Amino acid sequence: MNNNKSYTVCFGEVLWDIFPAGSRAGGAPFNVAYNLDKMGVDVQMISKVGNDELGNELLNQIKNWNISTDFIQVDNEKPTGTVIANFDEHREAHYDIVDDVAWDYIKVSPEQKELIQNSDAFVFGSLVARNEESKKTLLELIELSKFRVFDVNFRPPFIDFDLIKVLLQKADLVKMNKAELRTIIEFLGEEYIDEDNSIKQIQKHFDLNEIVLTKGSKGARYFVGDKSYNFSAVPIEVNDTVGSGDSFLAGFLSKRIQGKLPEEIMKQAVSLGAFITSKSGACPDYTYEEFKSFREEHYGQTI
Repeated sequence: MNNNKSYTVCFGEVLWDIFPAGSRAGGAPFNVAYNLDKMGVDVQMISKVGNDELGNELLNQIKNWNISTDFIQVDNEKPTGTVIANFDEHREAHYDIVDDVAWDYIKVSPEQKELIQNSDAFVFGSLVARNEESKKTLLELIELSKFRVFDVNFRPPFIDFDLIKVLLQKADLVKMNKAELRTIIEFLGEEYIDEDNSIKQIQKHFDLNEIVLTKGSKGARYFVGDKSYNFSAVPIEVNDTVGSGDSFLAGFLSKRIQGKLPEEIMKQAVSLGAFITSKSGACPDYTYEEFKSFREEHYGQTI
């Protein structure tokens, strides 16, 4: 790696989301990587696919998007990950995540360690740690990162609160939605009173400075120390909600790693989350210019 080059690393599942209308490349950390790339951020993805047709197709798809596959391993025994996805009447997606697949067995390597040490940010979720091997790799790599971004991303039944506590303790920035906030407060044995009180409890308990709270159509909030920044959602017609939180995080990080002000960071995040929600799937085909036009339509040319 070029140690002088700025880049972000995403760690975790790459897979096929199998919808009634067809299959799409996905996985929360990969959705973040895809949209970071669209924002002009150099990104590396650490994951694993099977040595099978689905794996070959997935690697080819990622390469066609001009995203590096250098750190996506190939497993000769376990199959490429798949998720059976369906939509309810509100266009909300529901997932059946197939267990014991290639991304459950990501192995650590010296090359990964060097990659993490020289990165601007290391993005990870909780789902990838459902299996001991990928969990062990994640916990080893976290220690090498200078900016650790934890996207909580609860996916029942794969929720281990002992692990969640460890990841919260190690994180520098955490993104969660309102339901996940309530669940974490419940796990801590506290009573949910309101957002501000609950966020303060989590910040204090885990010595955590930065938390991003996403609330769908009710907007999002960014907590930094004892300050908070509230942003309304961009009004759009919802196509589907697949990857909306992942794209929000990508927009957020694209400005956060540049050290921009909270207002600029959140405008980018809210705009990209809405832009992707107005389209089909988590990784739709679009250009930065198309996104920029959408953002300026709602916020002007202030960022």
